[in-house]
Amino acid sequence: MVADRSKKPKVSEKGENLDEIDGELVLSIEKLQEIQDELEKINEEASDKVLEIEQKYNEIRKPVYDKRNDIIKTIPDFWLTAFLSHPALGDLLNEEDQKIFKYLSSLEVEDFKDVKSGYSITFNFNANPYFEDTKLVKTYTFLEEGTTKVTATPIKWKEGKDIPNGVNHEKKRNKRAPTDVSFFSWFSDTEQKDDIDDIHDEVAELIKDDLWPNPLTYFNNEEPDEEEGDEDEADDEGKEDESGDDDDDQEEDDDEGEEEDDK
Repeated sequence: MVADRSKKPKVSEKGENLDEIDGELVLSIEKLQEIQDELEKINEEASDKVLEIEQKYNEIRKPVYDKRNDIIKTIPDFWLTAFLSHPALGDLLNEEDQKIFKYLSSLEVEDFKDVKSGYSITFNFNANPYFEDTKLVKTYTFLEEGTTKVTATPIKWKEGKDIPNGVNHEKKRNKRAPTDVSFFSWFSDTEQKDDIDDIHDEVAELIKDDLWPNPLTYFNNEEPDEEEGDEDEADDEGKEDESGDDDDDQEEDDDEGEEEDDK
């Protein structure tokens, strides 16, 4: 019996079809890559334009921010109140920090001229009994390798006033108790943090992107008085009790009506 060889050409045709499909697939991927390269080029151009616009409006905003700072200087404890009212930044100020913040006259956040390479946060203080400096600056520089260089003004503390974190605790002149959370321990910390959730990384971003654009929002964020809160709760409880009594009376009326019907 002679074997039927008629199916073999089909296998060959299938192989040729696979080669043809593979060729078409490679060609499609190459065309797709060309499109993606074109989009990347457009996105880069768009990013450059956005930076140019941001640079332009940074210049426009600067005198307005200066005018705002001039007015803020006339309001007692403005920045202290704004910080304490902020849901995250308020936790950073311990009791000693709050005393020092009473001397904080102005705060400034400024992008580097090219916008994308970093920014600085400046704290201007009036003469105070805590340190010699009147201007404290913390700077964040974004490096090409993807890391961030952090620098801060070394604080010249007056005798007995230096913060316990990051200094020699054995010095007798240091009268401040050790603390884990402090604004000034954050300010003096220039060690690069890898953990994005670390509070030392978040503080600068909160000041720059949340507090600085509109500090008045937090300055006006007054907590309701406890007495008013208690009165509101009492009113709510009273309304619930009255509602419950009405329901009970209605149930009694319904029961009496059913008994009369049965009779």
